Amino acid sequence: MEHRTEYQKTWEILKPHRQMVFISGPRQAGKTTFARMLASEAPNSLYFNWDLPDDKKRLIENPLFYEDVNRRDPSKPIVILDEIHKYHDWKNFLKGAYDRDGAGYKFLVTGSGRLDLYRKGGDSLAGRYFLFHLWPFTLGELHGGTRSLDDFLRAPLECVGGSTRSIRNAWESLAELSGFPDPFLSGKKQTYNIWSRAYHRQLVREDVRDLTGIKNIETLEAMFSVLPARIGSPLSMNNLAGDLKVSFDSVKSWLRTFDDFYVTFRIAPWSEKITRAITKEKKLYLFDYALVGEEGARFENMVALELHRAVTGWTEQGNGDYALHYVRTKDGDEVDFLLARNGLPFLLVECKLSDNRPTPALLKIQSRLNIPAVQLVNQAGVYKLFSNDNLKVAVISADRWITSLP
Repeated sequence: MEHRTEYQKTWEILKPHRQMVFISGPRQAGKTTFARMLASEAPNSLYFNWDLPDDKKRLIENPLFYEDVNRRDPSKPIVILDEIHKYHDWKNFLKGAYDRDGAGYKFLVTGSGRLDLYRKGGDSLAGRYFLFHLWPFTLGELHGGTRSLDDFLRAPLECVGGSTRSIRNAWESLAELSGFPDPFLSGKKQTYNIWSRAYHRQLVREDVRDLTGIKNIETLEAMFSVLPARIGSPLSMNNLAGDLKVSFDSVKSWLRTFDDFYVTFRIAPWSEKITRAITKEKKLYLFDYALVGEEGARFENMVALELHRAVTGWTEQGNGDYALHYVRTKDGDEVDFLLARNGLPFLLVECKLSDNRPTPALLKIQSRLNIPAVQLVNQAGVYKLFSNDNLKVAVISADRWITSLP
């Protein structure tokens, strides 16, 4: 579990290239642990953390401090720079280090905020780095990995093996504790409650305040507190602004800030003809989905993160341009998720707590798009195949199908 195998695969794909590698993702998702693991496996490595006073002093006094790495063989040293984006001149520092020493060192940069956040006035690092993301634990990461992507694309309704008690237990633990390593590995709801309260307070009052300059922190926290009740439906920023008694522009800016700091992620509607006439409002989901009180919405949020992890990873490993959407027609029919590859849809995914027959909306939209469809249910031991003219729909336990995600 601690080796984060899927992310190691991405690292091995990107490592041979000259470019720096940036690892971004939510705070406390395990980026530092993962980076230290990579360092421990490399003959020559140096770990730097901007949050440590001694490390901060080293950089300020000597920008070439990484030359102090203790080498054990002739291989290229890995220089890990953690939270370096908090340094006011971090881009110029990285640009100088890369241009001077990119051939002799492998720079690995990690951060809890979006490392590509500040692009105004041009990006001085353009072409100098590859970015990939590390998310909290998902079931597909913990118990998947048995199928290749090619095999999954060929037969997305198939499952390899059945669900086991350990897989079901892991799924239920994720629902209660989230996939963040500290609360998940504790196995205790009390630990999650303490962790989550401190986590979000620190995230908003420290990271967001310090890096964005937003002053209205109390209202920002108030907006965050209402988001768990809005999971699973297109999010109206006008309605949210009215409820909070703030401007539309403020809500728009704050939602973008939550996305930028990996508090939330949003998915857009599929823009085919069947959705073009409908609102372009996005659906919003939380990385800490255990905050979502309504069971159906939390289940949908969990599936959303599983799919988000998958399409992001497939793209960042160079397998194509994958994207996650939802579908809503002008007639009001809706399917929770649509997966697309290089701009073409290839799979529909619907979430239902216990409906063991495909929904009429799923069948109707499947017929119009002519692609496979799966309906995930939050029940153990379900796997049924239904015909929709010449197409097939699988109704299957979420924990079983998700473990077949590459």
